[in-house]
Amino acid sequence: MINNSYLLGLYGVSSDTTSLLGQTVATPRRAAQPTPPWSTTVTATPASDLVRAALGGRRLIDESAVRLDLSDGSDTYRQLFSLYQGLETLSALTNRSRETGVAATEQALLQKRFDSGLQEISTYVAGLDLEGVRLVGGTAAATAKTSAGVARDRPTFTTAPVHEGAVETPVAAFQGDVVFDITVARTASTTQTLRIDLSELGGQPRTLDAVTGLINDKLEAAGLETRFGREQLPSETRTVQVGTRTVTLPDGPDRWALKIQGTSVETVSFAPATSADAVYVAQAGANGAQQLLKFSADGVGGSSRIGETQWVDGRLSQTALPEGVAAVRASAVGPDGSLWLVADLNAEGLTGQPIKGESDVALLKYDASGRLVASRALGAASEASGFAIAVAADGKVAVAGSVTGALEPGRTVTDAAVSDSFVTVYDSAGVELWTQRRGARAADEATAVAFADDGAVLVSGRAASAMPGAAGVGGWDGYVESFRASQLYPGAPYTVRVEATRQFGTTGEDGVAAMTVVGSDLYTAGVESGRAVIRRFTLNAQGRPTLQSTRDLGVLSGEIATIAVDGGRVIVSGASRNAALQAGSVVNAHAGGTDAFVASLSTDLAASASDWVSYYGGAGEDTAADVKVSGGKVYVTGVSNRPFDAEDEDPTRGYLARMDAASGAVDWARTWSGDGDQASPATLAVASGGASVLDRLGLPNGVVAQSDSRLLTAATSLRVGDRFTVSLGDGGRARTVTVDGRDTLQSLARKIEQASQRRLIVTVATGTDGVQRLNIRPRDPEQGAVLNSGEAGRDALAGLGLSPGYIGATSGDDVTQTFGLNLGSGLSLKDEEARRAAGEAILKAMSQVRAAYRALAPQSETQRITGQAPAYLTAQLANYQAALSRLTGGG
Repeated sequence: MINNSYLLGLYGVSSDTTSLLGQTVATPRRAAQPTPPWSTTVTATPASDLVRAALGGRRLIDESAVRLDLSDGSDTYRQLFSLYQGLETLSALTNRSRETGVAATEQALLQKRFDSGLQEISTYVAGLDLEGVRLVGGTAAATAKTSAGVARDRPTFTTAPVHEGAVETPVAAFQGDVVFDITVARTASTTQTLRIDLSELGGQPRTLDAVTGLINDKLEAAGLETRFGREQLPSETRTVQVGTRTVTLPDGPDRWALKIQGTSVETVSFAPATSADAVYVAQAGANGAQQLLKFSADGVGGSSRIGETQWVDGRLSQTALPEGVAAVRASAVGPDGSLWLVADLNAEGLTGQPIKGESDVALLKYDASGRLVASRALGAASEASGFAIAVAADGKVAVAGSVTGALEPGRTVTDAAVSDSFVTVYDSAGVELWTQRRGARAADEATAVAFADDGAVLVSGRAASAMPGAAGVGGWDGYVESFRASQLYPGAPYTVRVEATRQFGTTGEDGVAAMTVVGSDLYTAGVESGRAVIRRFTLNAQGRPTLQSTRDLGVLSGEIATIAVDGGRVIVSGASRNAALQAGSVVNAHAGGTDAFVASLSTDLAASASDWVSYYGGAGEDTAADVKVSGGKVYVTGVSNRPFDAEDEDPTRGYLARMDAASGAVDWARTWSGDGDQASPATLAVASGGASVLDRLGLPNGVVAQSDSRLLTAATSLRVGDRFTVSLGDGGRARTVTVDGRDTLQSLARKIEQASQRRLIVTVATGTDGVQRLNIRPRDPEQGAVLNSGEAGRDALAGLGLSPGYIGATSGDDVTQTFGLNLGSGLSLKDEEARRAAGEAILKAMSQVRAAYRALAPQSETQRITGQAPAYLTAQLANYQAALSRLTGGG
């Protein structure tokens, strides 16, 4: 028996009835939804036309251009189709950027149009008014959690591994003369200092338990609550490559660390009996991994060497810098012995500290044991790089560099693609005090910073046009600016004024690479039209610089690293291919290629018989990545003696050398390889008295930091004035949540709840990593809320690590189906990897629009119409019936 529906289907007719000639019939199915732009029946606009129109300035979304082929099609479909066509254009721009042979100028235009188009789509989605479905620009989920967080207080301190093997065996790090002091403070006026001398154990083996027992006995006798213990560290997975196979090795011997269990009422610090200078070197290794190395040139201290790689004599420790650090640019040691690093962050940011743009600047603080105790992100909206750092005698820290896009609240950026100079000053705890952004009409950047004795902050750099308040010379010029900050009362916002700006150079390519301030004298060192030029300015009471003298050292063919004043001499250093710099007598001759150099000049910069220059390097290429002068010694680090024909992936070796600042003679030097045969030192810093027996014990020289700032503007990349909006899932006015300088996680949680009219429950939860984060969930899953990003440059959601979007139930009975485009603010066309990621994200967003369209389809796609069938259809059905009867033998 052949079913009627089968025959009707052959002719494109749908029917649910077995009576073909009755008064009531099923008519052919009529479209319940307008035809979408992705239908195969719709002629698609060529991608090249979409790109051409977008680059010509046409908007990506145009509701008036949408034609619905269903007379009763609602505005919901018009909005969905308009959005889809906008995403198609965004996809076409992305695909064009991935084609081969696209010129750099066109790539820049594509990036600019992509950014504006992404913002256009984001704004459009935020204003959608759909019936039956909900569409948001970000994610759609039942709950949300910030990736940014604030670390809880850390009363427990665990060292790096100090022992390997059985716990009962003697510890190598405890052998020899081990003497240090532990100071425990309960209040500012109540402190106790205990001398720890392991010789008091006599002939007893110096095991972990024996040494911690000796220390705890003294702590208990003094009535203190802090205690020492031991902790077994988890084994690290080790692998080796055997041919094409990766083989996992068995676990190695047990590794042990010292553990200090403190209390909230006791502050613990350590001080060695004897010490020497320590040198910190930050370096990049294989695959961009960043490390911090600590050295002693005087044989003081010693490394436990457990778990360390590529060890070299004189190295005290090796510490991996956190993921997210793309490069270390500058470093300095504070008066308390802590180490400050200025680093560039990649788009991922630090763990628990996401950034708002493509890159940002981080200020990292380490104690003497190599423990990260504080991290600060500048909070740039687009891109930023830090190039310089200075630490004042009172512990204030100044960081300078370049920034594009928004930075300061309330300040409009004329051209978000042009870099400006910035300087930020922090207190000794790393809390931001003030920030100034200064820029020429063309690009400029700050490359050096220093504190004057009277507290003024001096910044120098280079600019491609006139800086505000100065006149350009031509090409890139060097400049110096003086800032002074003041408060009406403690705790009040700082008022910062620019005291003076001085621009100088030639009509060629000039800039300042290094600067130092001694009393009223300011010295700059830079490259001007290819020549090494030293300038001396005097500062008046208002900080205005007046040029006093200049010294030209000749053609550099290299770079300047630093300038300092030590022992009544001006010390200039860098790297040069010129074997005959005009800096006096040669102490150590140039060895070939590019060599590091150190030059000693008179303070008035006049040539004298006491001037000298000393070169350091091999016959290949040597760099002077950083140079510091301390205690009559000059420390130089960089890449050592690289072959002229070396490729980027070829092995590199790092070096650290020490010269006598009075004679230029090299009295100590070390070279080393790195993991993956890559070692590329970037910065160095010298800590006076920073090397001691505490290094092999894994203990810091100074206070054990137990807490950090809880302010969101300190612990995250958020800045005052950053914001986002919260609106109810069923519509209504969006309410703004704005970050202020006093906000903590707790206060921000209350703000979000209030903005959501209590639709959201926001709590502070502590993760297994000891970091507190916000958890957000709807009070009633069926009545959620929408988080929308703040405007470009002031988006707080990015700084919190929160995706914009809907929080609440996304499907189910009596629940509006919700779809998230998940178009993050980090999408870009800057390189092939970013273009691929952007293309994938846009395709997923387009699929969400299609899913929303399908969700709008009626439950039953067959629409029944009653009444008399048309004559032509009645005749057709009669023919079908007759054919059916003949096939089945009925007629």
